[in-house]
Amino acid sequence: MAPVQPRVKKTPRTWDSLNQSLPPWILDYLQTSGFEQPTPVQKSTLDLFRGNKDVVVEAVTGSGKTLAYLIPVVEKLLRGDEAAKRHHVQGIIIAPTRELAQQIYNVCVSLIKFHPQSAEQLQHDRDEKRTITSEPVVYPQLLVGGTTKAAEDLSAFLRLSPNLLIGTPGRLAELLASPYVKAPASTFEVLVMDEADRLLDLGFSQELNRILGYLPKQRRTGLFSASLSDAVERLVTVGLLYPHRITVRVRNLRDGGEIQERKTPMSLQMSYLITPASQKIPALCQILEKLNPRPARSIVFFSTCFAVKYFAKVLHGVLPEGFSIVSLHGKLEPQVREKNFERFVNSTSPSILLTTDIAARGLDIPQVDLVVQHDPPTDTKVFIHRCGRAGRAGRRGLAVVLLQPGREEGYLQLLEVRQTPCTPLERPEIVLSEEKAKEISTKVRKQAITDREVYQLAQRAFVSWARSYIEHQASSIFRISDLDWVDLAHGYGLVELPKMPEIKGKNIDRSLGLGIDVEAIPFKDKLREEKRLEELEKWKKEKAARVASQQENGERAGQKRKTNEAWSEKQDAEELKVARREKKRKRKEAERASKMTEREREEHMKLEDMIELVRKQNEEKARQEAEERRKERVLGGDGKTFGAFGKGGGSGGGVMTKKKMVVGEEDSDEEEFGGFDD
Repeated sequence: MAPVQPRVKKTPRTWDSLNQSLPPWILDYLQTSGFEQPTPVQKSTLDLFRGNKDVVVEAVTGSGKTLAYLIPVVEKLLRGDEAAKRHHVQGIIIAPTRELAQQIYNVCVSLIKFHPQSAEQLQHDRDEKRTITSEPVVYPQLLVGGTTKAAEDLSAFLRLSPNLLIGTPGRLAELLASPYVKAPASTFEVLVMDEADRLLDLGFSQELNRILGYLPKQRRTGLFSASLSDAVERLVTVGLLYPHRITVRVRNLRDGGEIQERKTPMSLQMSYLITPASQKIPALCQILEKLNPRPARSIVFFSTCFAVKYFAKVLHGVLPEGFSIVSLHGKLEPQVREKNFERFVNSTSPSILLTTDIAARGLDIPQVDLVVQHDPPTDTKVFIHRCGRAGRAGRRGLAVVLLQPGREEGYLQLLEVRQTPCTPLERPEIVLSEEKAKEISTKVRKQAITDREVYQLAQRAFVSWARSYIEHQASSIFRISDLDWVDLAHGYGLVELPKMPEIKGKNIDRSLGLGIDVEAIPFKDKLREEKRLEELEKWKKEKAARVASQQENGERAGQKRKTNEAWSEKQDAEELKVARREKKRKRKEAERASKMTEREREEHMKLEDMIELVRKQNEEKARQEAEERRKERVLGGDGKTFGAFGKGGGSGGGVMTKKKMVVGEEDSDEEEFGGFDD
């Protein structure tokens, strides 16, 4: 009798530990790409999705979801004995943004290059008609708007006959509407919706329903999302049959042995730095300079497109040497966005991406070591996605959010309630100084003084930032009335504060004490400067003519009476404006609430309760601190009542001076400010 061979136990968390072995060519790709073992989401998903199961996967950002669905999709398309018929689609992958769709396409191409038959087809001249092979292959086509026209995409589809479509909802729906594009139940295999919550947040529900209408119900479907809202659940009900739900969480031990759920990878350190607005750019410079090793790729998030555009223009002479700056925001042309993104991803030297929330989700940018949030996001749910750009696939990363001292510190408690705790930034050690802040502000301001384009861009960036601050969801924490406008202006390197409703009526010197004649700031472009001077001269003449006309018609006297109207009437008008704004705000709030689902309404109420709890805690803390300060002022160091008894403070002969002190009073009423005229 032959000896019994001992059973070899599969090593957990290796590719061999999967229930079904991967084909050798896929293992070659994984080994070459440095993926030594599957991530938890890949381990949990691959066995189910490679079989005939629909899956709904909820996993933290940076967990490796892309390969978790790409490997099963490619395997399903290669499973048959013969190739797909011409113009028959076998698989579709939907992504919310052009950048993410492009990235999925790139990963797919790099994967199928290891499949000999598919790799041979990839070498085909895309301007020529592709010959359909007898063996099954994977031939993908990228479909995104902005770079090509829909007619060009259809022409390429008819010429190349791809069997896998990867793209954004709008362009995919347009292509599938063509009678030449076929997806019958006999050949269509699989549909994947990546970042499903983001797809719905961006308003693609109508396009998704159209796409589902073109596809057979007998198919395999995978839905991948960072969170499962009511809207996503409705999509699950419509688009999937008896799905298997997979939720991957990250946990760690807190002090005292308590298990805490995390929404980010363990390799990511999330920290905060409390700093005045004028010190934010100096703090960024120090982080970049002192971080060891020097970050290969860094991402800095701003709240608006104009802020990204402005800082991308002025930071070149401010940041430490050796860093290249790339900008990415929604106002760029699609071709420029794609070019800038590729430039950042393929950069071989240390580079910094200045961006908005357009890069907060879905994009898998390799080797991102540092994320800095210059402005906290207006939507608290986006915070975790911003941080998750670093520390992906097991690589160590650091994410830092910059908060202004005071009420904004309450944001940290809100993050902790949302299971996204941050710790103080201890390394690298950041030392802030007013001298360094003034030096950097002066460097930025010089650029605005010598080029009117920079001056105008700074004004627009500042105004757009103020508007986004007003719209913050946690409005009781981010209160526009608490801001130090002069300090903010220095943080932006402004030449003067722009005219804004938020600073109207405040005792603020808009010139910032600089005394710069902004009318004299020229454009560097000589043609633009000549045109500006002509228009300025024309405006001065028209103004002089209007003044002369007013004097002749007696309008000037009426204007004088108007300026001398009673202060009480002005106050009444101002109160009426405030009441109108409050009424408008409540109406918008009611409209937004009416559109919410029951679950979304509950989540909104929970958020409001969290914010109210944080606000009350902050008020109680401020009250206690004020009480302590009052006691310290009233009591001397030896516990005796403090009084001013003569010059020496003794007990003889002097007259005690009675002083009126108001300590610790806080105005807890929220002051509503108007927005900007559209």
